[in-house]
Amino acid sequence: MRYFFEISYNGTNYHGWQNQHNAIGVQQIVEEAITLIFQLPISKISSGRKEMTIKRIPIPIVASGRTDAGVHCLQQFFHADIEREFDIDQYHQKLNSILPRDIAIRSIQRVKDDAHARYDAYERAYEYKITRAKSPLLIGLSHHYFKPLNVKTMNEAAALLVGEQDFECFSKVNTDVNHFVCDIKKAKWNEKDELLVFTIVANRFLRGMVRAIVGTLLDVGSGKISLEKFKSILKSKDRKRAGMNVPPEGLYLISVKYPKKIFIN
Repeated sequence: MRYFFEISYNGTNYHGWQNQHNAIGVQQIVEEAITLIFQLPISKISSGRKEMTIKRIPIPIVASGRTDAGVHCLQQFFHADIEREFDIDQYHQKLNSILPRDIAIRSIQRVKDDAHARYDAYERAYEYKITRAKSPLLIGLSHHYFKPLNVKTMNEAAALLVGEQDFECFSKVNTDVNHFVCDIKKAKWNEKDELLVFTIVANRFLRGMVRAIVGTLLDVGSGKISLEKFKSILKSKDRKRAGMNVPPEGLYLISVKYPKKIFIN
């Protein structure tokens, strides 16, 4: 039976979501926890006696997408196939009790057997948080940017991102994708006191895309490049012409949406 697990995490201590050969990703921690609590009892005959042993078969998980090292997550989903029925509330609590403090399972839901955490997601949203003043309580949770910014001009540039178009200029090079077209539904900056938050919503995102967009928009806001220059970068499909990637600690995956029909109530 297939289940969707809703997860959130602080990405500070992890090398992104995906399993790594030489570093710890969130996926590895979660797979180990799920394998532990869903381990299967099997029968074994020993010296004429029937004994119960534990068969610990790794349970792979598939996420709606990957996050880079240091990026945080408010809402992510992954699916896993569990061979036996279980009490969702009980095992939800068990899972959270063995996961580290910076990773939490928010919910578990039964889905149709062919539901897919990555391919069935039709919308994803990110936020990037910038603090304009030195803030000890936001260390590791936002990017401190001290230069003056014209937020109005930044929003004018952000509006040019909305719609379905090619975003190769904001993608990591040598990435394994079939195309660079994304449909951006929303891209906007909002100010609240000393905090500046960029929200972007789309059907899909390319690797490194959001951090490259934010870095380029900061170049617009600081006066380093003009709106016309931003337009030309967008049309160029050339990553070298866009701005630098901003640090990962300000980036949050905040939501992933699925069609209701894949869930089993």
